[in-house]
Amino acid sequence: MRARLAARHPAVSFLAVSDRDAGRARALAERTGANAHSSNNLEMISRPQVNAVIVSTSEHEHVEPVCQALELGKPVLMEKPLGLTLQDADEILAAVQRTGGDLRVGYIRRFKRCFARAKQQVLDGHLGRISGGMARVYNTRAQAFEILKRNPHATPVIDVLTYFVDLMLWYNEGNPPVEVVARGQMGIFKEAGYDIHDVTWGIVTLADGAVINLGISYALPARYPILGQSARVELLGSEGTMIIDDDHRDHLLYSEKGIAHAYVPEHKLNMAFSGSNPSGDWALGDYWGPLGNETRSWLDHLVTGNPIPHATPAEARMVLETTIAMERAVATGERIRLPLES
Repeated sequence: MRARLAARHPAVSFLAVSDRDAGRARALAERTGANAHSSNNLEMISRPQVNAVIVSTSEHEHVEPVCQALELGKPVLMEKPLGLTLQDADEILAAVQRTGGDLRVGYIRRFKRCFARAKQQVLDGHLGRISGGMARVYNTRAQAFEILKRNPHATPVIDVLTYFVDLMLWYNEGNPPVEVVARGQMGIFKEAGYDIHDVTWGIVTLADGAVINLGISYALPARYPILGQSARVELLGSEGTMIIDDDHRDHLLYSEKGIAHAYVPEHKLNMAFSGSNPSGDWALGDYWGPLGNETRSWLDHLVTGNPIPHATPAEARMVLETTIAMERAVATGERIRLPLES
C-alpha cells in the first residue's frame, strides 16, 4: 500500500522496494513501476537515489532498517508500534538523538477525518478540561489469527489497541499517563496455542487525575461483518463532551458473491460493514482513507517542510509503554505505575 501510494505521488521520481522474498519484491516492483528492487533492505536504503524511507516490516523487525536509514541521514516513516519492547524503542530513540534524524510513526487513526476533527475541537477548547474518556475497538478472530500467524507476540493490546491509546494520549497532550489497571480474559486464542487474551479492559490514569477507559476484543466470530475495526471513542470535559461512533453500521453491503477482506486472504463475507477497513479503500482509481492521508501528508511534508500531525518517537514510546503496562497489569493483577522501570 505504501509503495503504491508513493508511486502515485508527484514528488516521487525514484522508487525502490524490498522484500525478504525476492519474488515478492520483484512482483511489487512490477506492480508499482519501481526503479529498483531487492531482497535486502539495506541495499535499497543505501541507494544514493533514495532520500526518504518507509519501513513496513513486521513489528519485531523495525529496529534495523529504521536505524540504518537514520544513520544515513534519511527521514523515515515507520509503521507502529515503535517496537514490541522498550529496549527496541530506546534503541531507535538513541539513533534519532545520535543522528538528529527525522522519524515519524504511523498511527493512522490520527488521519481519519472524525478523529482528526476531534483533535481540532479539543485544541479549540470546546471540551474545556478533559476529565475522562473511553475508547474501545472490536474485530474478528479471523483477522487476529492472521496477525498472530505473522507475529505471535503482536498481541491485540500492543498491536491494535495501541491506535486508541495513541488517540487518547494525543487528545490529552501534555498530560502523561501515570498508572494503569487492567484485566483480561483468555479462551479462544489460548485454545489455539497463543498466550493472549480474548478481551482486555483497562483504566489509565493521567497526571492530572483524568481517567481513560480502554478496551479491546479481537475474538468476535470470524464471520461477523467487520472488515477491519469497529470502534467508539468518547471524551468528557468540564465544558463539553464528544462521542464518536466509528462502528460503520451506516453503510451495509450484502453480496451473494462474497465480499473480500482486505487483510485476510481468501476470507469473504456475505454482509459487511463497508468502510470498516481502518486503512481505507480503493475507489475510482485512487486510495481514500487514513493510510492514504497519512502517506501523502508525510510525502508533502518532505517537499514543503510544513508541520504534520504524525506521532513523534517520544509520543510513540509513551504509547508503547502504556500498552506494555496494560499487559503487565493483566498478568500480575496489580496497579502498574508509569514510567516503567528499565
